[in-house]
Amino acid sequence: MKPIEESELILNGDGTIFHLHLKPENIADNIILVGDQNRTDVVANCFDSIECSIQNREFKTITGTKNGNRISVISTGIGTDNIDIVITELDALVNVDLNTRLPKSEHKTLNLVRIGTCGSLQADIPVGTPIVTAIAGGLDGLLNFYDGRNKVCDLELEKLFNEHTKRNSLLASPYFVESSPVLLDKLKKYRSGITLSAPGFYGPQGREIRLKIADQGINERLETFEYKGLKINNYEMESSAINGLGKLLGHNTATICLVIANRRCKDFGTDYRIIMKDLVAEIADILTK
Repeated sequence: MKPIEESELILNGDGTIFHLHLKPENIADNIILVGDQNRTDVVANCFDSIECSIQNREFKTITGTKNGNRISVISTGIGTDNIDIVITELDALVNVDLNTRLPKSEHKTLNLVRIGTCGSLQADIPVGTPIVTAIAGGLDGLLNFYDGRNKVCDLELEKLFNEHTKRNSLLASPYFVESSPVLLDKLKKYRSGITLSAPGFYGPQGREIRLKIADQGINERLETFEYKGLKINNYEMESSAINGLGKLLGHNTATICLVIANRRCKDFGTDYRIIMKDLVAEIADILTK
């Protein structure tokens, strides 16, 4: 087997992986992903002890212990482009020998749970509700760059979604990937459904400030879509790439987002950070017990 070239798997002078600035020993098998680098401290405050805190750009990692088990929290920044970096580099840390640049013979599976915020697309999901992503739908197109995407995607769901929403052919082809059953079982107390990951916060999620969006009725059509008893509950910006890349690479993935805006009722929760603090503590506890 040929080693991975230096231009493809880039390491820093100290042996850390390029963007995350981490070595394999810096991460636990259970990892919480958050978008905001400041939220890593909120999560880490729930840990019983801290081993290390490492930051490069928006990527901040804190590893410690909770309930006697190691756990990490890593900030990803916003968007599936950043998730492409984070998931790929985390996988390389555990499944590639960084000295020989060869894939390891024994695969390691990480548990990756994103905790974030979102906007609800259903009128009966109020601000302050935690929503678990049973299926993540990518409007970003990132997974389409990778071989094998059809093997991990729900192709029937893609077809029905395109038909129902009258998908604009100028947009990226959407993809839908289920979250990991082992993590969904741990999070079964929360409401779940389909989550859409948009490639932007404004137009791609149907928001208009000074620019009109091309499809004026898109959010109404999303609200009425249903697949095997699941509705499209919410918009956010990362879960599709987490599920897609995670499944291709053999990791367990899931997302839980706190609703901070109800797009149908036009509500916004200004005090969501208080609720978020309790939610991250609860998820950290669930992952380490």
